[in-house]
Amino acid sequence: MAVPLRGQRAAALLHFLCFLWAVFAVSQNAGFPRSVRKEPDVTYGGSWKHLTFLNQVVLQTILYLLCVISDTVALCMPSLEKRVSSLVVPLRDFIFSSYVFPIGLFVPVAFWSLYVYDRELVYPLQLDDVNPIWLNHTMHTTILPLLFIELFICDHKYPRRCRGILGLCAFAVVYLSWIMWVNHASGIWAYPVLGVLSPLGRAIFISISFLIMVIFYFVGEQLTKRLWAKRKRKCT
Repeated sequence: MAVPLRGQRAAALLHFLCFLWAVFAVSQNAGFPRSVRKEPDVTYGGSWKHLTFLNQVVLQTILYLLCVISDTVALCMPSLEKRVSSLVVPLRDFIFSSYVFPIGLFVPVAFWSLYVYDRELVYPLQLDDVNPIWLNHTMHTTILPLLFIELFICDHKYPRRCRGILGLCAFAVVYLSWIMWVNHASGIWAYPVLGVLSPLGRAIFISISFLIMVIFYFVGEQLTKRLWAKRKRKCT
């Protein structure tokens, strides 16, 4: 449900702009033709081993695409809205609640916390010669306000808590297995901080990171419920 004061068209426009921004940011970070990147990431797994890239190219881009589809059908093909919404909206809401919000909030918080402490642990100085500063911000800064804009303009229905947490756990296990495989196959850690920690230190770091994402899941759930419950009371 879009924000009544702005209307469905305003929410649809914002979703479309967010989708265009996500596609543009992904194309630049992926090193596509005419990308502003000075050289591609040719190491094992490329950008696909970084949570920041997966968050934007897989999660946020898919979310905004689903939002655009739902909005377009609702505005231009109302006779099909019920049928399409029954398929698209539950998937859209699950992706937002279980993946986009907790991971999208974790990425900038974790990145900038490590960056301030010691940037070499997460974004070595040499990367400044590869990516312009603004391109770094597309992956680690702008995703945060876009996340809260989405929370504000669209009433996402959260799944049953156990199902939502299970979805987040599944993603975490798959991603952890992937970066472990990358290290096993190439000796490369997706993030330098993992390379300077002992095995016990890595286990603790990964466990704390996952715990933070679970906490962020509850933050998104509570913010959504309180914000939209308050608006619904005002409309009655």
